[in-house]
Amino acid sequence: MKAIIEILRLHAAGCSQRQIARACGLSKGAVGKYLQRATEARIGWPLSEGLTVVEVEQRLNPRRQPLPASRPVPPDLAQIHTELRRKGVTLQLLWEEYVATHPDERTYQYAQFCVHYRSWKARLKTSMRQQHVAGEKLFIDYAGPTVAVVDPGTGEIRQAQIFVAVLGASSYTYCEATWSQSLPDFLGSHVRAFRYFGGVPTLLVPDNLKAAVTKASRYEPEINRSYRDLATHYGTVVLPTRPYKPQDKAKVEVGVQVVERWILARLRHFQFFSLMELNREIRRLLEDLNQRPFKRLPGSRQSVFESLDRPALQPLPAQDYVYALWKSAKVSIDSHVAYQGHFYSVPYRLVSVRVDLRVSARTVEIFHQQQRVASHPRQTLQGRYSTVPEHLPKAYQQHREWSPGRLLNWALSIGPATRDVVRWQLARRAHPEQGYRSCLGLLSYSRRYGKERLDAACARALKIGSPTTRSIQSILKQGMDQVQESPSPTTPLPTHDNIRGPHYYQ
Repeated sequence: MKAIIEILRLHAAGCSQRQIARACGLSKGAVGKYLQRATEARIGWPLSEGLTVVEVEQRLNPRRQPLPASRPVPPDLAQIHTELRRKGVTLQLLWEEYVATHPDERTYQYAQFCVHYRSWKARLKTSMRQQHVAGEKLFIDYAGPTVAVVDPGTGEIRQAQIFVAVLGASSYTYCEATWSQSLPDFLGSHVRAFRYFGGVPTLLVPDNLKAAVTKASRYEPEINRSYRDLATHYGTVVLPTRPYKPQDKAKVEVGVQVVERWILARLRHFQFFSLMELNREIRRLLEDLNQRPFKRLPGSRQSVFESLDRPALQPLPAQDYVYALWKSAKVSIDSHVAYQGHFYSVPYRLVSVRVDLRVSARTVEIFHQQQRVASHPRQTLQGRYSTVPEHLPKAYQQHREWSPGRLLNWALSIGPATRDVVRWQLARRAHPEQGYRSCLGLLSYSRRYGKERLDAACARALKIGSPTTRSIQSILKQGMDQVQESPSPTTPLPTHDNIRGPHYYQ
């Protein structure tokens, strides 16, 4: 302020701008600017009466009016976080939509848009930082605690296992109680979970439990074949977590914890007498859990599931998966394979070849090199045969190295009684090939007990009317073939009134 007054005084005294600048310690340009402003404001020296120094400063240095404050329109960060879970959605796309939504307002540039979102995201819980695409992953595990179920008849207490499945994008949860974590219960829980969700995710992410993974490996885990069948039936893929890497299934770890706190903890005051009763109460509490609002995000598991996961899930197939057990077996020389004591026929060209059996509640299917070669209704009668005539050689012709004639010749080399037993076993079958297995088992005893003992045992079995392989084995094991039979008594019966004699019945 002193400099302005001094400039006016020196200029009125006739000093040049250069001299004024040197005297005031200013540049010549600054001095010229002040003098120009004074001329425009009609201020000279001496100052007019009533004109204060403050008014002179205000007239020579008019302050610019501040622009009205204009802050960028804040984006909906929670909505951005939700949209990012949709497949193909990026921050670049969401920023463009944000700008297009506010054409007449000030918006953030892309860099600041990302900074604000990432800063907001960092304040969420750690478990919410993972990005999960809608409809992509279903995380699967069992809860640690179990629930006691009392048998009303005996009072026996059984512990029910709790199956938990959580969708990645919405955290929508399904849980139920089963008697065990075995393969039938494990796969059955999957079927009911898919039905509850109304669709199928792209990936199944189970833990490395035995029902899911036959051999755990970080790089090439071996999936249980029945589990792989279920995945194929529903058009999904099994992707187990890495062993000893709980961070791979953090979503279901949190889901299990939530189930334990919001469902199992509430069941501790109840007593259940059936699995159905327990599951009915679990379903009621499950609905409440899925509809409970989030704390840090808008909506609930139910609402996010309806908007994100449900539209992205694959449709359910027309029929539910039917549980089937896989088992490997070798085709015997009689063109049959055994399962639980019952024998099922296979095409004779596969004799001595290992095949795969797919056993369900109603059928037994036989596969060779992933092609089905035979199918039979499942039977429970042990020792019986289910035979398709077309599977056997035509006209009982020689089957590879075995035939009825060769078996009879082998038996005759041991003894006549052995030959008669073999002939009986071949004749009692609808197809002679069905008796090959028993005959070979019988003839093999000659190597263990000798030909003489085997023929003697066959003779004794024929005499008692039970020439089966099992009966002959029992005779040999007990040594009954070496026991001399005592002659029948020839002493006549004494005469007595109570003894009527054979003539009485004539």
